[in-house]
Amino acid sequence: MYDLLIAPFADYEFMRRALAGSVVIAIGGAPVGVFLMLRRMSLMGDTMAHAILPGAAIGFLLSGLNLFAMTAGGLIAGLAVALSAGAVARLTQLKEDAALAAFFLVSLALGVTIVSMRGTNVDLLNFLFGSVLALDNETLLMMATITTISLVVFAVIWRPLVLESVDPGFLRSVSRAGGPAHIAYLMLVVMNLVAGFFALGTILSVGIMIVPAAIGRFWARDVSTMILVAIGAGVFSGVAGLVISFHAGTPSGPTIILVAGALYILSVFLGRVGGVVPRLWPRRHLEA
Repeated sequence: MYDLLIAPFADYEFMRRALAGSVVIAIGGAPVGVFLMLRRMSLMGDTMAHAILPGAAIGFLLSGLNLFAMTAGGLIAGLAVALSAGAVARLTQLKEDAALAAFFLVSLALGVTIVSMRGTNVDLLNFLFGSVLALDNETLLMMATITTISLVVFAVIWRPLVLESVDPGFLRSVSRAGGPAHIAYLMLVVMNLVAGFFALGTILSVGIMIVPAAIGRFWARDVSTMILVAIGAGVFSGVAGLVISFHAGTPSGPTIILVAGALYILSVFLGRVGGVVPRLWPRRHLEA
């Protein structure tokens, strides 16, 4: 058991860094993913994940693999796409989801083109799929900082964010906090996608947000418990995925998402809140 579960992390420093990065991403990304799901914006998260690619690619083109340049570029590009899609939806007849889809395709094509101008196929694969095993201390510190900021901001905007997700009309009638909370939340989405980008790439970074959040939906009814379940599912997926990839020789990032996917399928059938089995064979209620 020691050789199977503990030895990979005890013997190799890169595995310990990968473990720390996976835990940090799970803690920061789970609340973001839960609110994306509650607000029916799950596919928007995927769009935003690809939207940061051109900014990170420009930072790479100008400064190479410079952490600050790529992070700043990703944040600027992600926020620009989010605000641009909202502006297009408000100033034209095009719906916001269609605007996001258009920006998503353009951003992905532009990012791949920019990376290809200077980099190699290896660089392009790192941008698309990340490399959680290659995290260094500087990147880990950046990811931990983003997660800490996210948790603090969530504590500040929690009430208006929950109300806007459940009943935006009521929130508008009693408070003007909905708009600032929405903008702050979009910034958190972009920040956590940038953090996940360095570990899982643009394609898989949104997976560690959305899949654990979907798992939490099958096991909890209230938002707080849903987030806790999502964090637990994300952390377990990270640990199990790293162990499996170490022993099986599979890519670490996709393996982490596959473990989360297996938990999701299990939750679809066995989840006590809306799962297939509980719906087909409900428990009897106590008779008065």
